[in-house]
Amino acid sequence: MAKTKAAATKAASNKAAAGKPGGMKNFEERLERLETLGEQIRKTDIPLDEALRAFEEGIKLARTLEKDLEKIDSRIEILMNSAEAEADDSPELELFAMED
Repeated sequence: MAKTKAAATKAASNKAAAGKPGGMKNFEERLERLETLGEQIRKTDIPLDEALRAFEEGIKLARTLEKDLEKIDSRIEILMNSAEAEADDSPELELFAMED
């Protein structure tokens, strides 16, 4: 019975999130949903209208995930550039070098 309740809860969660990429909590959940949609579309016994809805949702999710990846890439680039800037700010000891 607990297994059935858990499955029902997951199904309700997936249904609530269907068609609403912003309704899912994080990147990993959206990626998992996209993978599930891909599996559904690959089934040969899926009705055409259901496959089309899954495809549309998948396209929306893919676009959202792509934007998320671009934001992550930008953040990484900023972090890497600030790390390089900090490394470049090391003191110049040559200014005090002793001359022979």
